[in-house]
Amino acid sequence: MRKIIATSALPYANGSIHLGHLVEYLQTDIWVRSQKMAGNECLYICADDAHGTPIMLKAQELKISPEELINKVYKEHRKDFKDFYIEFDNYHSTHSDENREYSSKIYAELEKKGDIVSKKINQFYDEEADMFLPDRYIKGECPKCGAKDQYGDSCEECGATYASTDIINPVSIISNTKPVTKETEHYFFQLNKYQDFLKKWISSETIQPEIKNKLKEWLDDGLADWDITRDKPYFGFNIPGHDDKFFYVWLDAPVGYIASFKNYCSGNNKDFDEYWQEDSKCELYHFIGKDIAYFHVLFWPAMLQGSGFRKPTAVYCHGFLTVDGEKMSKSRGTFFNARTYLNHLEPEYLRYYFASRLTNKIEDIDLNLDDFQSRVNSDLVGKIINIGSRCARFINKDFDNSLANELQNESLIKKCLSRKSEITDNYENRNFSSNIRIIASMADEINKYLDEEKPWVKIKNDDERLLVQKICTDGLNLFKILITYLKPVLPEIAAKVEQILKSKPLDWANIEDILLSRDINEFKPLIMRIDSKAIEAMKQESIGED
Repeated sequence: MRKIIATSALPYANGSIHLGHLVEYLQTDIWVRSQKMAGNECLYICADDAHGTPIMLKAQELKISPEELINKVYKEHRKDFKDFYIEFDNYHSTHSDENREYSSKIYAELEKKGDIVSKKINQFYDEEADMFLPDRYIKGECPKCGAKDQYGDSCEECGATYASTDIINPVSIISNTKPVTKETEHYFFQLNKYQDFLKKWISSETIQPEIKNKLKEWLDDGLADWDITRDKPYFGFNIPGHDDKFFYVWLDAPVGYIASFKNYCSGNNKDFDEYWQEDSKCELYHFIGKDIAYFHVLFWPAMLQGSGFRKPTAVYCHGFLTVDGEKMSKSRGTFFNARTYLNHLEPEYLRYYFASRLTNKIEDIDLNLDDFQSRVNSDLVGKIINIGSRCARFINKDFDNSLANELQNESLIKKCLSRKSEITDNYENRNFSSNIRIIASMADEINKYLDEEKPWVKIKNDDERLLVQKICTDGLNLFKILITYLKPVLPEIAAKVEQILKSKPLDWANIEDILLSRDINEFKPLIMRIDSKAIEAMKQESIGED
């Protein structure tokens, strides 16, 4: 049995979960569920990212404390995840005792090694708002390529990173005024000391080729010291010994993985060191968006190396979500919060559709709403679910809920079972779209078999009634195999099928168990087709949201 920790990037606690976020959480959840079906101990760990200037300012705008804001958002996030059947083993917050403890511990270890230095720096200051400006609260022109309307830390056009004071024609997002520069003392992590370690770390199979190539560019350019300080006012943890200096949110946010796991250990009698010590045999996988690769493949492993913790086994990046081929847009009714979607559509529609588009490549995926409706209605409902429905109808009505004592088409069952290793490998390697294609193809073959046998015709002939029972027993066993293959993607449907078939919980070990000479429960609808009106209503609600 493998011991695995899987994490998703921590959602920021100043706003709602939207469908773009869900690409990552569903990808991770599907992967984790497959690992658990294999009998592995796979713990899915996450937390709200609860610190930073945006949260402080949002709380001020709402006239509540930052703590009240993050508690409210925490509850909202938890409910959205639960309703999409995303099953965390532990979900915590970075505003926690555990995170304060481990952020301070990592900082102290880096300071002891001489990896932390203080420097006087000039930083942009908003005189109207009376505060130093975080990088993301400055916009201007990229100093490398000249692109306009770029943030103060990186350019979305050319990918360059830079000091906020290098940006051309800076403007404060808070007051829309030109900031001044002001001297302040900050603390820096000397990332360049870990240049050789990082070069060696990326030479292994820890990151995808596209990220590896980008990381080599960063390393070849030389690594600058990383500013880990923010000045007050700031919502976060004080740097030990400094009342007016705070940890930059990107220092304590990834430490949230450690802190959330520590919180899990406290309630589940687990040995924390067994998983996080430097020579741990446990596997650790981070699932993240491509936009935060810089932090997870440079700063984070260097911090872990310098403080004596284990490094990630691998970091898996994914692309962004577009809707109907374009960036999500409220004006076009294509920016959907998780709750807006859930108000109109079933969560497993989206789980199935995202799985049909997700690969292990760092490619953007498109939620084409016409394709979404067609794929769910024709493939999931019309092909896959229909197998169970059409076969169970005969078993329930004509054979007193009883399956036959032998199969009619054992070869087709063996053929479908022969794809098991390919499908489990695809889940392991995050090639979910390949699995959806394979399963849809098998469903076509099963439906062809049922169409050729015509049980609806044979049931009218007394001499062929028992043959119908065998054909439908074939169909329900084949249906069980398909639903087992889809269980990581469709956990709620799988649970309903387990009840209908009175089977054990479906997993990779028992997928070959054949159901014969036993009763089943009455088949009830598992999921309905998508109604175009529901999609239109979702779009209208999206347009009406703030």
